[in-house]
Amino acid sequence: MENQPLLTSYQLGPFALKNRVVMAPMTRSRAANPDNAATKLTAQYYEQRASAGLIISEGTQVSAQGVGYINTPGIYSEAQVKGWQLVTNAVHAKEGKIFAQLWHVGRISHPDFHNGELPVAPSAINPNDKSFTPLGFKDTVTPRALETHEVQAIVQDFKKAAANALEAGFDGVELHASNGYLFQQFFNKVSNQRTDQYGGSIENRARFLFETLEALKEVISLNKVGIRLNPSLHGMSGITIDEETIPTFEYIVQRLNDYHLAYVHLSEPFTPVENVPYAVTEIAKHFRPLYNGTLIINKGFSQETGNQIIAAGLADLVAFGVPFIANPDLPERFAQNVELNAPDKNTFYAGDENGYIDYPALTEVEAI
Repeated sequence: MENQPLLTSYQLGPFALKNRVVMAPMTRSRAANPDNAATKLTAQYYEQRASAGLIISEGTQVSAQGVGYINTPGIYSEAQVKGWQLVTNAVHAKEGKIFAQLWHVGRISHPDFHNGELPVAPSAINPNDKSFTPLGFKDTVTPRALETHEVQAIVQDFKKAAANALEAGFDGVELHASNGYLFQQFFNKVSNQRTDQYGGSIENRARFLFETLEALKEVISLNKVGIRLNPSLHGMSGITIDEETIPTFEYIVQRLNDYHLAYVHLSEPFTPVENVPYAVTEIAKHFRPLYNGTLIINKGFSQETGNQIIAAGLADLVAFGVPFIANPDLPERFAQNVELNAPDKNTFYAGDENGYIDYPALTEVEAI
């Protein structure tokens, strides 16, 4: 496979990327310490993968209120900033680029994380999902609806988190407005039945996102900010598609043209949606004509399909998740057209260095 588009350089705003292979954000639940901070082990994990054109970190919560999974790192305390500095220093030493994914899970949480208090959400609607708590998976509960002033306070949490990310040495940030978490809970009518300025119309349901972008402008250049969206998410995290879902995302994506972001990061459907009314089955093809800036596409791509979608002009970069878990040198494996390591799913979300930093690179295999 010669002249692979994935392996060509790309100018991402102020950043010269060495290839178009992006390491997708992936929760790994290794911040098993009282501070929920990244560690030397985290730094080694990301350093091993610094040959990616861009790394997007695992979701890092912007506040204690935003946590919803065990042992996930945050970015709201001094200890957490120092932990992430270990990571960014390690990645930059290998001439890599890394963005921090800023995260608030909203209702996809449990009182066990909040001293018995309810998780928060746009509306008091149970997603009827599971939360991964310190005591194992538990059923989600009916959350507490945020007061108007509390929504505005969370905007400030994201602003502070972006400032902390810069202090920690990240090259930029990605807003996690995807996968049924807090931003997407505002977007979708099934989870947002508010009657204030954050509910009702499409414009109102998108307001939280755009207010957050306006706040971020005060601490970071927006050409260092990306946004992740999952328009055809259906049947997960309590999100279902209705007649206004895709028009809402069309409105958001088209309006983002005015912000000159680093990128928009879209996911293809997580579940089959061919028979789901109002769903879009090919996300990149649908949204590429609507967005003028850099587009990252994700979900289930291989070396072959990743090259194809860039060659077709439907995306500029491709984000790979699971392949990067088991193949720290994924771009080099693409370059040499060699077989990929198989991942151990049992170590995706828990454990220590096993299944985390012990997958061999090609150079290690060749040395044996």
